[in-house]
Amino acid sequence: MAFLDVFLVIWQILTLKVQSVGYEPDEETCERMEQRVEMLNREMTRLWQEVEERSREQSNQEQSNQEQSGFAWASLLHSALQHWHCWAIAGVLVLLLGLCWWLRKRSREPERGANDLRRLLARHIQRPVQNWDRESEAVKYLVERFILLFKYVFFDPWYQVLEDAIEVGSAFEGWSPRQEDITYRLLVLLKPPRGHTFHLEPSHLGPVRNFCVRVDLVCTCEMERPAGETRCFLHDHEEEQWRNEGPSILHDLCTDSYLDVQKIARCFQDMLRHSWRILPESATHRLTVLPSDRSCKFQVTQGGGKRLFIELMFGVRQGDSDIFVSSQNTEAAYTPSTMWPESYAVAEMKFFRHIARHAQPDSIHLRCLQLCARSLLDTDFSTRTLKTVVMHLLSTIPPTDWGRRDFLERLEDILQYLQSCLEEGRLNHFFIGNENVPEEIILPQALRTAEPLNLFRHLEQDSDACENAWLEFLMLQRRLRTLVLQGR
Repeated sequence: MAFLDVFLVIWQILTLKVQSVGYEPDEETCERMEQRVEMLNREMTRLWQEVEERSREQSNQEQSNQEQSGFAWASLLHSALQHWHCWAIAGVLVLLLGLCWWLRKRSREPERGANDLRRLLARHIQRPVQNWDRESEAVKYLVERFILLFKYVFFDPWYQVLEDAIEVGSAFEGWSPRQEDITYRLLVLLKPPRGHTFHLEPSHLGPVRNFCVRVDLVCTCEMERPAGETRCFLHDHEEEQWRNEGPSILHDLCTDSYLDVQKIARCFQDMLRHSWRILPESATHRLTVLPSDRSCKFQVTQGGGKRLFIELMFGVRQGDSDIFVSSQNTEAAYTPSTMWPESYAVAEMKFFRHIARHAQPDSIHLRCLQLCARSLLDTDFSTRTLKTVVMHLLSTIPPTDWGRRDFLERLEDILQYLQSCLEEGRLNHFFIGNENVPEEIILPQALRTAEPLNLFRHLEQDSDACENAWLEFLMLQRRLRTLVLQGR
């Protein structure tokens, strides 16, 4: 009877151990389980002592019988057979201990696997991009000298339309998806020359905000003029004749009084070829102007074969804000040369600088964005869509939760956010009608108070586009997992 009791106790302990593997009980349940184990252990000890006591009594009795019968060897064999249940209990205990050890080892394998994966990722999560500081500084210095030459050598003082160039885009933000062929983009600001003004006229062509830039003449009769200058573009007949015969922004850079992107691009490309000969870099570097209708793209090849890809885009500022209209392509199949889409490139650059000032030293937000963007290469899914998702998450998840240890969780957040946007058919523009935009980014008041703009509204109207978006999302998931496992 004692052996049966011991076996039942062992079975209860074994059952308790097995049930505890595979789930996480709450604190109250854990306490009850521990109390039950202690009670069962005490019961086990008592029963074991009872078995030992009965075994000693049987052993003494058998020894007395041996002395009386004279068959010692038969009595010993009989005694061993009588103790079979003790050996069985010992065997069960050995099996129990072995099974407990195996279960404990098995239960720790997921945790150990997760730790191994985290250590693997920690080795591969390096600086978001290569060390481009020296390279980007060289690009900015080169473009600055180009701008100076354009201003004071090739432009007539009355034809001066250039301001500074602002570095924008992924290469300067620190997350370029193509680490091998990085393109450095700068926005060259245009200003109206003296006696002219720029007027932005909204256009409803295409799914985003687009504008036309009308160039008007203004009277300078009452304005303060440079020393020795007495002419007025609008009222001086001699000046009007000179304007019609000489260089003029209206004649050379406009179509029907509107700034023409293609004319500006061709003008800059020609000036680039001529000014390159003046720069000392021309002795050791080779310039190649690349074809482009709406910007000035060129490649500078160093003596060792290293190539720098640079793109100069053109922009006009909206008031005193960080929002511009630019020469970048629109999403429409055809973009007229006088169409200037609204650009948030400068505001995005300021946003990532704002995040960098508040980020932890081991922040992985740029690495997450870079991996996601690399997963979308050669697909139709917009990189700007992912950038918008990451900016929304950066404005809601605290900077302390973007460390190395949070790498997998943040990648999962990005995928889940994008998936929910696809399910709802809605992804809000980050800067239009968003209360989470940092105050240091200067937005027109109309944008801050506007209704949020849905970047996925076309998916509701086009079932093929919606289906393609889901396919691209599934491809993003697969590629992202592959890149993470490969440590790229």
